[in-house]
Amino acid sequence: MTVPPTRCFALVPCAGVGLRAGAGGPKQYAPLAGRAVVAHTLAALAAVPRLAGTLVVLSPEDTQFETAVPGWAGWLSRCGGATRAESVANGLPVLRELGAHDEDWVLVHDAARCLLRPEWVERLIDACLADPVGGLLALPLADTLKAEEAGRVADTVPRAGKWAAQTPQMFRIGLLARALAEAGEHVTDESSAVEALGLAPRLVPGDLENLKVTWPADFALAARLLETR
Repeated sequence: MTVPPTRCFALVPCAGVGLRAGAGGPKQYAPLAGRAVVAHTLAALAAVPRLAGTLVVLSPEDTQFETAVPGWAGWLSRCGGATRAESVANGLPVLRELGAHDEDWVLVHDAARCLLRPEWVERLIDACLADPVGGLLALPLADTLKAEEAGRVADTVPRAGKWAAQTPQMFRIGLLARALAEAGEHVTDESSAVEALGLAPRLVPGDLENLKVTWPADFALAARLLETR
């Protein structure tokens, strides 16, 4: 029996409502530098030659994607759930239906990390393709961390050895599906689900510009960064 070569796929959960962004609707569809936030994200993924395909997971009620990203030639599925974990878990069987195998890799990327560069994705693939677990882009913390209680500092948290998780996060499809099924819907990223299996994902240095557009001020910063490229 011939074993098919291992491929890499991207999965973009895009079913959120963007309540924190103050954008008057889902933040992935907010205008930024002439096009929707998610359009910037998908353009970066489309420029990564080693991705065999990209699946965007939408809410079943989504009516905006086709207008926001005209001419999108990738895959779409309106199977998104109430949480990120549920949207990703629902998208993995769709990848299998499209021909992906359990040993193939899936790179899950936030729709709102719209400053993504193709070379960062390539860096992650290079670092993880031969890894037994997989990994994620992340940044070592530079700031002093404070724990809060009632609006005041309760403690200073040592920052040594702490990283801020980014995306993409890259794991084999079968492993990630099992991890999400066992971890439940409340994990905030794919790595934490895999960690709950007792595994240690690889930390791959990301980039400070790979920010997630979350708060109103983030849009202005992202626009300035896009203008300088």
